[in-house]
Amino acid sequence: MYSQCPDCFAYTRVDAATLSQGRGTVRCSGCGKHYFALSSLSDDLPPPANTERTPQGKFPSRIAPVVTAATPLTTREIEPIVLPRPAPAPLPGFARQRAPAGRRWPWLLGSTLLALSFAAQIGYAERDWLLDDARVRPWLDQFCGFAHCVLPLRSDATQLSLLARDIRPHPSVPNALIISATLRNDAEFAQALPHVEISLSDLDEHRIAMRRFSARDYVNDSKTVRRGLAAGSSIALVFEVADPGKDAVAFEFKFY
Repeated sequence: MYSQCPDCFAYTRVDAATLSQGRGTVRCSGCGKHYFALSSLSDDLPPPANTERTPQGKFPSRIAPVVTAATPLTTREIEPIVLPRPAPAPLPGFARQRAPAGRRWPWLLGSTLLALSFAAQIGYAERDWLLDDARVRPWLDQFCGFAHCVLPLRSDATQLSLLARDIRPHPSVPNALIISATLRNDAEFAQALPHVEISLSDLDEHRIAMRRFSARDYVNDSKTVRRGLAAGSSIALVFEVADPGKDAVAFEFKFY
């Protein structure tokens, strides 16, 4: 391969190793100057050119180009090629530059407060599920132990057992019935007294009458309501209802 010096126009023979060592820059053996050889690199020499006529008016023999060997550059002579960095594009008018690093703390504090507020709203909306969840409730109880707060009792109707039940005419009120039952808490924790639903049906299991009772409807003592049903304990329930008639031959309890 050949490259032409832009100062003395001499052609220099170069190879890949020389170009790689100088990063494309070589020293001309004719004038000793450095130049970027890749800009004039070619595989073949140009043809010789006629420069002047002889006295007889004939062209002399063609003049061959001067060819010299490239001198490899030393490590100190190699200058790194630094490409200009493109100028940053201007921000649009509606964009705001990032705040300095020293003033980020208001944004971090505001984001943290918003996240905590959002978590508190979710917790309040799902408080019934969180209070009864067996995985979350121990953490809430531990937190309230430090904060000196009182959480509502847990509720799990699947761990309530109906031990006995009975229905009979009211001894002192006409056209009324007394329904009694014994309820046991099989859970390992105290439970709130449940809501009770009693349904009366006929022989074909068609519902004739139904009523729901809250804890204050069948327990008169407010302290017992607040204390709930301790783990493994039982409570007797008594309900007074109107007699729906002789077709009511069966009754059913539901707790929730």
